[in-house]
Amino acid sequence: MSTVVVGISGGVDSAVSAYLLKKQGYNVIGLFMVNWEEDDEDGVCTSKLDYEDVKRVCNKIGIPYYTVNYSKEYYDKVFAYFLEQYKKGNTPNPDVLCNREVKFGPFLDFAKKIGADYIATGHYAKKQEKDGNYYLLKAFDKNKDQSYFLNQLSQEQLKSVLFPLADIDKPTVRKIAEELDLSNAHKKDSTGICFIGERNFRKFLKNFIPAKPGEIKTLDGKTVGKHEGVMYYTLGQRRGLGIGGKSDGNGARWFVVKKDVQNNILYVSQGEGKELFSKGLVSGKFNFIPQRPKDDEFDCFAKFRYRQPDQKVHVKILDDHIEVTFNQPQRAVTPGQYVVLYDGEVCLGGGEIEKVIY
Repeated sequence: MSTVVVGISGGVDSAVSAYLLKKQGYNVIGLFMVNWEEDDEDGVCTSKLDYEDVKRVCNKIGIPYYTVNYSKEYYDKVFAYFLEQYKKGNTPNPDVLCNREVKFGPFLDFAKKIGADYIATGHYAKKQEKDGNYYLLKAFDKNKDQSYFLNQLSQEQLKSVLFPLADIDKPTVRKIAEELDLSNAHKKDSTGICFIGERNFRKFLKNFIPAKPGEIKTLDGKTVGKHEGVMYYTLGQRRGLGIGGKSDGNGARWFVVKKDVQNNILYVSQGEGKELFSKGLVSGKFNFIPQRPKDDEFDCFAKFRYRQPDQKVHVKILDDHIEVTFNQPQRAVTPGQYVVLYDGEVCLGGGEIEKVIY
């Protein structure tokens, strides 16, 4: 009997994943990972409440469970980089980093140490083996597909993971949880970034990156307001600018179109004009799954943010990074996020967006 360690979060997806694996005949062990600790009264990640759900669920399913604290690894490998990127004016994606550096890093090491054959998660994604290579595919439930967040996985990590939710949709997961009478059957899906939770993002970031007020200007140099710090805003943002309804404007909404970190200037424009759209990008180091393609140039599809429909692109491989040209101009492509390539259902890999081409 093969042993699998399931990352149990307290949510319904990981709980049903554990149940399905046990039903399939695996020896299942639950592992609750503490990735963020904070002593204030907000209880940011609600880890204590989540752990209570983990205990109830594991006891109901009938599997042993353990807790491992990875908060130091998370801070060093994910959060420190998150802050560094924001200071540069970028908008990082900590979920991608967390998967690579924690959920499929120390978690996999722990599983191997206790003699497990596999790890498993509640991600909506699919794995396929062909000719000794491991491929990452989109999940059956396209509305919940999370292959975008798994674009940095290595062959060793893919080889060792199981995705029990690959071929079922979210309503079915809820139904299974209801039939099992699991306490978290109707628990709300977690959204946003774990260490921020439901709190105001800007307020949280101010605890780590001091506010540096400056001017909000139009691209022709006209000052239209004041900002609290360029790093607190993201390209395409239209809420929270504090400049709505100005009498000298054209009545359209204002959008962030450029961030000048060096001079501490936030540039905005009214309406979704051409300033928000780009024609290409250059990535940082690109992770190809399972390997670099034979051709240095090819056509495929891409996403530049989660839940975005696939976009047609042309890709040119340049050493360890790629240059992507869009078939259609793309709105608010943001440095720090990830460009993820697809060939139909297959995720070819991903890389951090370093430069946007206008």
